[in-house]
Amino acid sequence: MPTVDSLLKTVREIEPIIRQYAPAAERERKLAIPVAKAMQEAGLYRLWRPKAFGGLEVEPISAFRVIEEVSRIDSAAGWNLQIAVAHDMFAPWFGDQAAQEIFGFEAIPVGSFNPARKAVPVAGGYRISGRTTFVSGAHHATAFLGFANIYDDGELRVAADGNPEMLLIAVPAPEAEIVDNWNTMGMRGSGSHDVEMRDVFIPEHWAAPWRPLEKPGSAYQGSLYRLTVWPAIAALVPPALGIARAAIDEAVELITRKTPAYGTKTLKNQAVVQSQLARAEAKLGAGRLYFYQAFEEAWKEAVAARSVTIELKAKMQLAMTHAVLESAAAVDLIHEIVGASGIREEYEFSKHFRDIHVITQHGFINAGKLEAVGQIMLGLEPEWPFFQF
Repeated sequence: MPTVDSLLKTVREIEPIIRQYAPAAERERKLAIPVAKAMQEAGLYRLWRPKAFGGLEVEPISAFRVIEEVSRIDSAAGWNLQIAVAHDMFAPWFGDQAAQEIFGFEAIPVGSFNPARKAVPVAGGYRISGRTTFVSGAHHATAFLGFANIYDDGELRVAADGNPEMLLIAVPAPEAEIVDNWNTMGMRGSGSHDVEMRDVFIPEHWAAPWRPLEKPGSAYQGSLYRLTVWPAIAALVPPALGIARAAIDEAVELITRKTPAYGTKTLKNQAVVQSQLARAEAKLGAGRLYFYQAFEEAWKEAVAARSVTIELKAKMQLAMTHAVLESAAAVDLIHEIVGASGIREEYEFSKHFRDIHVITQHGFINAGKLEAVGQIMLGLEPEWPFFQF
């Protein structure tokens, strides 16, 4: 069984490849093939795949640290890694046969969940249509996951509670079309283009009712999968931590040798630079620690086979959002003190600034999710539906 140290050593071994192709990812708006191949051959896409399928099935904290370290090297590589690893956490909803077909040894599953696609029942399965946005890593995917609403004779199928019947579906990547429209201010290398499907057939066992998990497949009996979707959502956080770490480290390197234009006092000897740098380090460190502590607590509950309470889910959500926001605040402080170097392309500061602020907009971890946490703290019913899982 790999340890976190051995996994981080693996990351360091492929670091030269990741760095070499990082500019290409930024330029071409998708992760370079050699980087995806290097991560696949290193086994990183299998961090949360069950041992029964040749996966590593590591505990959440180890996976987070690996994603964080890859993201420190390059945000695009880290983001693509986390999105694929996260989608393995949805495999327990499928039956054993489908899980083995979709999430096999070489699989790179990715996807996006909004808007839901259209599923039309046909003999032996469903016909899937629809276009979904923000599909990170689309160019390297073996399968696309997402939600779909069922339509009978053109009419939306509604459950007894009045809500549409929702399916979790998987579609082979070659059956879908990537729409080249990822034109953004940041996270350009993530390749988060739209993906469209037009009347694509999937067998019935490649679709599963989307509801709280009751009976995971035989390969998914380990403690990791008792945390259901929460590691998948939390995997969005380590890229922000890695970006902030890179920004601070690069700032220290710059500050030690730079004298601002029209001045004689080095940055290193300026009080405001010293204090802002320290504040950035504190924000990153505190946000990171709270995040990791929350998931250490959740992991202990999973190992003990105890249900994760809604209060602990709220703590995880709060820790996730807080870590991202504090990472962004740390990068903002760095952007202030590096001066004009923050806008020059020969440095990475402007990229860090753009990337981190794109991550803060993600629907699962943005500041808006704090409202649901406050609702739970006040004994109210949270509006965020993933607290049901």
